Formats: sequence, C-alpha cells, structure tokens
Amino acid sequence: MITRKRLRPAKERASPLQDTVTTALEDMKAVNIRVLDVRGLTDIADTMVIACGNSDRHVRSIAERVAVEAKAAGFRPLGTEGTRDGEWVLVDLQDILVHVMLPRVREFYGLEGLWENGTAAPVAAAAAVAGAPARRRRSAR
Repeated sequence: MITRKRLRPAKERASPLQDTVTTALEDMKAVNIRVLDVRGLTDIADTMVIACGNSDRHVRSIAERVAVEAKAAGFRPLGTEGTRDGEWVLVDLQDILVHVMLPRVREFYGLEGLWENGTAAPVAAAAAVAGAPARRRRSAR
C-alpha cells in the first residue's frame, strides 16, 4: 500500500518561528528574502531562508537580530557561524536555517539553484528597496 503526502497550502505551512524570522529580516531591511521549503529534500531542516545585506556589518547585524528575536520568541538558536568575516552568516534554528550573505557571495554560491526542487516563495517587504546593482567582476590580468 502506497500513501502519498499532500502538501498543505503555503499559508498553513508558515510556522511561528518562520514568521519571527521573516519579520526580523524585514525589520532590519534585508534584501531579496527567499523562503525555501526543503522538507522532502533533506533531513537537516524543514525550511531555508536566504537573505542579503548591503555590507558585512549589515549582514552581521541582520543575523544577530534574527537570533535575538528567535530567542525572545522562545526558540533557542543552536548556533551561528560566519560572524567573524560577515560575508555569509548562518543561523541554525533547528527547523529553519537562515543564510544572510552579501549579494556577490549569494550569486557565487547560488543556494537557490541547489535547492531548486523545493518550493520557493519571495517575501516582499512593504518598504523594501530593489536589490543593489550587481558588481562587475574584474578581468584577470
């Protein structure tokens, strides 16, 4: 006998932790926020949230705010990695992995492409500014 799982609508899937994370990202003016549902693809997390900051200091402060807000809401972060460099900071909230990175780092690693089988939903902030223009790469001399 084969049983099939039926996906719930997106509104039902948003957990209180996910709402807390996206609210913290929007409050800190994170750019290009994406929420990826990776439940059937990996066992390490149910959801991955990817966002960008405008500078390494902005990336670090966004990640710190996410951890503080999650802790205030009763969800204890397991750990935070990458705060020293500030180009890519990972906040592990057990069921949700939050990646905050610089736009050039995000473009280079292409996490959305790695998890393309997951359902992606952009999060639009009311006062969100369009993403920063992409930097040109220097040619090798």
